[in-house]
Amino acid sequence: MDIAGAMERAISASREAMGVSSPNPPVGAVILAADGTLAGIGATQPPGGPHAEIMALRAAGDAARGGTAIVTLEPCNHTGRTGPCAQALVEAGVAEVHYAVSDPNPVAAGGADTLRAAGVRVTGGVAADDVENGPLRPWLTRQRLGRPHVTAKIAAGVDGRIAAPDGTSQWITGPQARDHAHSQRARIDAIVIGTGTALADNPTLTARTADDTLHTHQPARVVLGHRDLPADARLRDPAGGPLIRVESHDPADVLAALPDALWVLVEGGPHILGAFFAAGLVDEVHAYVAPLVLGAGRGSVEIPGVTTLTDGLRFRTTSVTRLGDDVLLTLSRPSTASRER
Repeated sequence: MDIAGAMERAISASREAMGVSSPNPPVGAVILAADGTLAGIGATQPPGGPHAEIMALRAAGDAARGGTAIVTLEPCNHTGRTGPCAQALVEAGVAEVHYAVSDPNPVAAGGADTLRAAGVRVTGGVAADDVENGPLRPWLTRQRLGRPHVTAKIAAGVDGRIAAPDGTSQWITGPQARDHAHSQRARIDAIVIGTGTALADNPTLTARTADDTLHTHQPARVVLGHRDLPADARLRDPAGGPLIRVESHDPADVLAALPDALWVLVEGGPHILGAFFAAGLVDEVHAYVAPLVLGAGRGSVEIPGVTTLTDGLRFRTTSVTRLGDDVLLTLSRPSTASRER
């Protein structure tokens, strides 16, 4: 296996750690034996557990000596709840380390220098764009901006309606789109709605598989607003993630209530989504678009102060995915100002 192929395997492994490793980064690692054969794969475990490199080294055993480690993030260089991964790679006798992204956390950075000082050949920047825009993106947002990565989720017809005039909304999108949305929930740290949606729809906000069983990881469920939830609200079901009430209408208060979260999904309704957009806190949009025209009913987003086209918030289309008859548009916040005039 070549380095590029091994990095693809490491990225795939890192996806399995999303939501599970928080607040630690979801990292994937691969160990190739000296002859280039695959010897071990690992991903970061829950907090307090081994990091990806340790899991991969355990899987590789003696085959790691003289071999190559491929890691999505620069191996850490500090001792926290676990020891430094850079030193573990040295002790395992690894001859080469290739990583994608340098660690921006000054507390943990420096692993590459430690490895080089021990005589290990080190290369950084391997498939860096794929990793930065993939599983590691939420953690990098937290490191760079001091807050979680925020994704706004919209499920609407082609005319932007999320419910008919009589309030019916289940289901606008088809089963493949809903399954995809649930798989995303299983990778996030928290999901946010307002009290209006909680009272009108009585959702569970759990992450479920196609056969309706619960995923192992469940996101925290955050309800923003002042109204009380009834005692029998399905959000109170302990089978889901923890229920967090934020008695405010300020999106910043939501993020402050989630100090360890890396990735937050905002599902609405339209006023909650609009508040996050207006505050400049949306990094990404997942828009599930169904081949449905309602012509009237609730719009997907209400943003205060937008009265003309030039006030709109423009995003960049990063992918278009067919999900049965529906389409998922993934939009990213431009690197320049979020408003183009």
